[in-house]
Amino acid sequence: MIDRHPPVTVTMEESAGQLTQRIRNLISTVALDCDCRQRVNDALQRFVSQEQSRHDRRCLMDARQQRASIAALVELLGELEDVSWQEGDRTVFAELAHIFDDIARLAMLGSAAMRLISQDSAGSR
Repeated sequence: MIDRHPPVTVTMEESAGQLTQRIRNLISTVALDCDCRQRVNDALQRFVSQEQSRHDRRCLMDARQQRASIAALVELLGELEDVSWQEGDRTVFAELAHIFDDIARLAMLGSAAMRLISQDSAGSR
């Protein structure tokens, strides 16, 4: 017998919980005894928990990388102490502005990673 069900694919936007629900919906159409169905559900729940942990670890590592990059840029901003408002080379100010812009961008990325963890944990745990 040829299986006519479409393959299960995961998009980048699809969470482990969404994929698990799709699998559960598919399994609900199959005649399984109660014990077998419970074992499948338990396995799917373990999968969701493991995927959530992997996602959280990735987000935390990303935020830590952003923090490290920000720390390095803050050190570069130390040059600001040596700059006078009467600086002859005005490009120094543009370079410092770029450093501030980079810090802001990195901070937004770090913040987004932390929000992903907090939103996921509130909705799935």
